[in-house]
Amino acid sequence: MNGNQVTKRISTQSRLYILVEYGYLVVGCFILACTFNYFLNPNQIASGGVSGLSTILFKVTGLSPAITQWLFNIPLFVLGWIILGKKYGMKVLAGTIALPLFVLLTSHVHPLTDNLLLAAIFGGLGVGIGIGIVFRGRGSTGGFSVAAQILHHYTGITLGLCVAVFDGMVIVIAGLVFSPEKAMYALIALFVTMKTIDLVQTGLRTSKVAFIITDHVEDMRLGILNDLDRGLTQLNAVGGYTGDQKTVLMVVVSQNTVIKLKHIVKSVDPTAFVILSDTAEVLGEGFKQHV
Repeated sequence: MNGNQVTKRISTQSRLYILVEYGYLVVGCFILACTFNYFLNPNQIASGGVSGLSTILFKVTGLSPAITQWLFNIPLFVLGWIILGKKYGMKVLAGTIALPLFVLLTSHVHPLTDNLLLAAIFGGLGVGIGIGIVFRGRGSTGGFSVAAQILHHYTGITLGLCVAVFDGMVIVIAGLVFSPEKAMYALIALFVTMKTIDLVQTGLRTSKVAFIITDHVEDMRLGILNDLDRGLTQLNAVGGYTGDQKTVLMVVVSQNTVIKLKHIVKSVDPTAFVILSDTAEVLGEGFKQHV
């Protein structure tokens, strides 16, 4: 394959990836809009963000939530473009426009429940799925996420705290406009959203990373390589108490092979010191790569 063919193939793949990413953006925004109209807005659960603010303003002014979201999202996008630069490109603009559009198109649907707890749980779940899908397409729905990044840019406050500040303000206002009880339900929805976003991003398959300290390094290494059929890394370390040189074996395994790893370690060296911890995501040979 010559250089021109390679370039053409890479260009074709890049265009395909862009189309897939926009597909994620559209699907995610549609799920967000349906969740908003099925669960959150009719039950007055304002769990943060511009969408939560639009629920409050709908109660106070009667203004359509879609119009409110456009009125906030578009100026925030322009401000983000001016202050933070070109990273606020077409995908962010597309999300900024698409989400309120889908909210408007699905505004005629009837709410699926008037139970506040169910609305908070399933509303948070739907929002988490929608945002997670948008993020997997490397997109954004704009709104207060832009405002949070602007605040982070000028103050140096961590981005997570900036997001929490804006979401917290919306929930406090909701507590004043609706009721403290509905603000508490909004907190439940926000918690479910955060957990669901993580789940969509990392998937259900949780891997484990094991650090093994043993005096039988070679036997342990061969046991893992041959019996577990898994690669590993040898790390040089120094004992904190003795000052002796140590070799630490690091191996990443899937959840269903942890018991087999423990059996190998116990067979080779029952006195080995093992640390097992969860890993949110592992990329590379032998592990599934998320899009």
